[in-house]
Amino acid sequence: MSAPEADAATPRVLVLGAAGLIGHAAATALRREGCAVTAAARAFAPGQRFDGAIDYVEGPFVGGGSGALAALVERAAPDVVINCIGVLGDAPGVSADAVHHGFVMDCVEALRGRPDTLFVHVSVPGEAAHDGTPFSRTKRAADEALAGSGHPFVILRPGFVFAPSAYGGSALLRMLAASPIALPAAERERPFRTIGMADLAETMVRVVRAWLAQGEPRAAVWDVMCDEPTTLGDVTDALRDWLGTRARVRVPRWALDLGARCGDLAVRLGWRPPVRTAALAELRRGVRGDPRAFMTATGIAPRPLRALLADHPASVQERWFARLFGLKPIILAVLATFWIASGAITFAAYGQAHDILVASGFPAPLAHVVTAITALADVAVGVLIAHRRTCRKGLWAAIGLTLFYLASATVLTPYLWLDPLGVLVKTIPALVLIGVALATLEAR
Repeated sequence: MSAPEADAATPRVLVLGAAGLIGHAAATALRREGCAVTAAARAFAPGQRFDGAIDYVEGPFVGGGSGALAALVERAAPDVVINCIGVLGDAPGVSADAVHHGFVMDCVEALRGRPDTLFVHVSVPGEAAHDGTPFSRTKRAADEALAGSGHPFVILRPGFVFAPSAYGGSALLRMLAASPIALPAAERERPFRTIGMADLAETMVRVVRAWLAQGEPRAAVWDVMCDEPTTLGDVTDALRDWLGTRARVRVPRWALDLGARCGDLAVRLGWRPPVRTAALAELRRGVRGDPRAFMTATGIAPRPLRALLADHPASVQERWFARLFGLKPIILAVLATFWIASGAITFAAYGQAHDILVASGFPAPLAHVVTAITALADVAVGVLIAHRRTCRKGLWAAIGLTLFYLASATVLTPYLWLDPLGVLVKTIPALVLIGVALATLEAR
């Protein structure tokens, strides 16, 4: 989709990572302020390309070198480039250093010869002494390299971002607030300053305005967060009050660590779960900073979290999302395990499974083939569901295979519908559960 042509007087802004929580909000806010916005991302989710006034560009810009970025810059001809690209940590095929440090250097190289284009980089708050994960270390390395590049820049270090939509860390805290689980005391006491998405987007708008009007700032590093000191416990308590929930069970620290390690296993299967070792380390690291320079430069007085929540009362969709977000990985894990176990059990009791088919009228050779094929099919469906890239195909395959089994059983063994244990009847709820998994599969 191409946006309408902008005249020479219209501010031009290129937003990198415009499919993410911050990038999408920034692109929308800047378009609303009359900017000609080019929104770039590896891929946009359904519905994100709705705004006809924005020029959407998809492509694998990270890792493509400065050449691909130079072509994008040539197309957008921006006055300001805003980089919102980031990953929580290393994953198969993904390097945090390449996404953060390497990509920023590619951006600087692509902007060489364009000293009138400001580069705005969204980074991580806090001090280097507290950097304990690849996420924070590579973000910090990118900051230092950008500061030494000689190109005009603004580094924004936002606190915990609260937005009407939820993704990543904000979705995780909503999930925790909707659950009966209370965080251990050590985690609750971590400093955790917040910033509303509207205030963060307005910061970017004012940076663009100031750059076009005054050519300033040329080198700024701001902690973009509320000046009210809050802890992680304060934030989760506010979200609980907002959702109308209460904590009933305090989990030990080892349980958090175990959950994070399970999340790390999911990363190996291509998923990006909010609960993993890197995320837990960042929560324990906390969110700290000094917003005075940012507030003085922009004139923005960020609103406290409880005031933001009061402006957006939690409706039923908020509560549904917060609860389903925690159930989603459990549903997928149960479905994947069920199908793999079903095939494995058939192999383990191959003789009995074969004899059941023979008793139903199958010739013995054909019974061998059918038993082996169905067992393999069950395992294959489970493996497809377990991997993120193939999960949707696996869920649809599960529906097709289940309906095939039901139809076959109805023809060959119709009396099983009257089995008091509900051998076939219980399959219907399983189909519904697969439908729930399909309905909640999208992450953004």
